[in-house]
Formats: sequence, structure tokens, C-alpha cells
Amino acid sequence: MSERAPPPMTSQRPYLLRAIYEWIADNGLTPHVLVDARVAGVRVPAHTVKDGQVVLNIAERAVVRLAMDNDALRFSARFGGVSQNVVVPMAAVIAIYARESGQGMALPEDPHPVPPDSPAEAALEVSLADVHDESDAPPDPSPEPPRRGGHLRIVK
Repeated sequence: MSERAPPPMTSQRPYLLRAIYEWIADNGLTPHVLVDARVAGVRVPAHTVKDGQVVLNIAERAVVRLAMDNDALRFSARFGGVSQNVVVPMAAVIAIYARESGQGMALPEDPHPVPPDSPAEAALEVSLADVHDESDAPPDPSPEPPRRGGHLRIVK
């Protein structure tokens, strides 16, 4: 009798992200995510990126329409007083932690990343194309530096 390999499982990253987010929020702390901004599909304001990474405050009070589905983290937030949509593919999330305590988790690499031509990857590309700014105005290609410090900050 030949042994059959089990079917490939979905990524554990979105499940871990949601669980740690809930744990941090339930303890009254502020969840932040460390993102590799160089990963394809990441949509964050360019001025927030430093050394190819960005830290985003994803606390309920800091974002609007937070969605953590299996392919990406999506929300709207204000950067320098301007509301912008943010999209972070799960592969770009490096870690999630509580700002106040530093407790959290670095997310493990997927042992079998999704191939670029897979339906899941195609769905991500379609969903990225469907993300619109609230005003439906075209995004400014060169955002101005913020006039005042926002509530989101970059942490080394």
C-alpha cells in the first residue's frame, strides 16, 4: 500500500495574525504590525517606509474597516491628516506585537508559498485593483510630507 501525501494546507500566517491581534486587543494594548514594504502588492504611503519596512498601528481606534482575511490585511487610516487605503499581503507581514510591552510574534515563513500563477495570487491581484480611495480620486503619485505627526509612527 503506497502512502499518499496529505493535501497542502493553507497558510497559517493569517490565522496567527488574527489570534495575536485579538490577544493584544483583549489585554487593552495597541497592536502594531511590522511590514516588509518591498513585497509585491504592498500599498502603504511611501513616506512611511524606512529601510524597506514600515510599522503600522492597527488598533481599532486608529483604523477604519480593518479586514484580516487569508490573503491580505486591509484598512483605511489617516497619514498626515489624509485618509488612505492600506493593503498588506500576508506574505509581507513580518511580525505583530503590542506597542506598550513589545510582546507578540514574528510570523513564520510559509513552508510552501503560493505559486505566482495560483488562483489565490490572482485573487489578490484582482482585490488590489478593486481597492479605491474613499473619494474615488486618483492617488497623488508624490505625497507631501505630513504637516504634523500622525498617530501612526515608525518604530525601529
